[in-house]
Amino acid sequence: MQSQNLIMEPRTSAQDVMQCDLCETGVVQMHCDTCFVSLCKACVGEHALADLSKPRKIVDFRDRKSTPLHPKCKSHNKEQCEMYCKKCEIPVCSSCLESNQHLGHELSKILRVLDEKKEEITKERKELNDTIHPTYQDIASDVKNRMRQLEKEYGDLSTAITKQRGDWHRKIDKLVKKLKAEVDEMKRTQLQTLQKHLDEINKTMSDIKDEINSMETSIDTNDLSKLFSLTSNVQIYRNLPHKIIPSLPKFIPSKIQGEEFSKLFGTLSSSSLTSDKHGYSMKTTQKSPEAGSSPPAKQLLDEPETVTTMDTGYIDDLYNLACLSNEEIWTSGDSKTMKLFSINQGSRLKSIRTKSGNNPLNIAMTKSGDLVYTDDKFRTVNIVKNEILEEVIRLHKWKPLGVCSTSSGELLVIMDSDDDKQTKVVRYSGSTEKQTIQFDDKGQPLYSSGSFLIRYITENRNHDICVADDGAKAVVVVYQAGKLRFRYT
Repeated sequence: MQSQNLIMEPRTSAQDVMQCDLCETGVVQMHCDTCFVSLCKACVGEHALADLSKPRKIVDFRDRKSTPLHPKCKSHNKEQCEMYCKKCEIPVCSSCLESNQHLGHELSKILRVLDEKKEEITKERKELNDTIHPTYQDIASDVKNRMRQLEKEYGDLSTAITKQRGDWHRKIDKLVKKLKAEVDEMKRTQLQTLQKHLDEINKTMSDIKDEINSMETSIDTNDLSKLFSLTSNVQIYRNLPHKIIPSLPKFIPSKIQGEEFSKLFGTLSSSSLTSDKHGYSMKTTQKSPEAGSSPPAKQLLDEPETVTTMDTGYIDDLYNLACLSNEEIWTSGDSKTMKLFSINQGSRLKSIRTKSGNNPLNIAMTKSGDLVYTDDKFRTVNIVKNEILEEVIRLHKWKPLGVCSTSSGELLVIMDSDDDKQTKVVRYSGSTEKQTIQFDDKGQPLYSSGSFLIRYITENRNHDICVADDGAKAVVVVYQAGKLRFRYT
């Protein structure tokens, strides 16, 4: 114990011989800054090889780090603790050991415990830095995405309510206009009847006035023959005309209680927040370079809802749909005419005929709201801007099938060779070819080939390229870079 005290105490005099902590006989010349152990030169190699998993920093004793501050003993205030009781999990001093309080307990040098503690902290710091903190960053990003999605969806909800108000206003205005027209027609009919009645009364009054004048003239005459020839209509006038009393219509407003009115206008389902204990998983340090974080998926409806139905007018088949907005969709079928419909009204708003007169094979919408269609017979991809048709891509020895517009505004076209033996996906920026996707890592075709096969293509929210492959009866998904991600059969 005396030799250890000489090492630990920086105030040890120059005359004291400092002995090696390992062999306890050699003179100290070196020091391990990792374990805070003083060594003689003979023991340096043994100490360095004792645990190869832990790098050792051996320096000249004069260049050692400052001596660690030992904890003060809680039982003996003036003494420093140089040992550690693993059973009691407390530092102990030499007086504690002499008192036999820790007799039979497993003891370790406090510097070794310090070394183990530092190693444990280093591992935990690495886990926090490499795994836990990035996981919490992903969780925070996920919550932010959900908040943004909530903002959008609640905005859509408010828009739907406002739209319902507008629909009701229009319907109410139409109903009010109809009721007012009926009121005006009733008023006109009754006023005409009363006016005719008034005209008849005025004529009778004029006739009565004439008869009064005639009677006054007869009274003043002495000509008896005129008196005897006078015919009186008083008896007729005593029969007064019928009194016409108009009966006005009454407006009886419907009395709708608050709850009934809410049901008529529309109701809100309840919202909820659930907590999933296993909703997150710890982030792994290995990550595919192509893999990206996906936005939160929308919750699916328990039961599908029919929003509207419409007759598109295609004789045999409706082939394709492309959404212009939440309220309008483009359609194509067994016709050279592509039609724009209102979803809410179910009515056709616009029609566009293909430039060649051929039936469009596939249609899609660009980010700017322009219609794109493929013409496999003319080998062209065309765009409709302000109802003007433009040819964007013309192929040679290949026929365009499905087409889609990407989030970056590029076009993805899946096409077949003229001999129907090859199929590939090509990315275009305008009319410039940017990328070709045809084979997997083993040189095998990604997509099936053959005539009379239908293939649709789209880009999902991860920017993966998804192809519905009719020949393979599968959905083939590749990363944005063109590497196969999976096939879903």
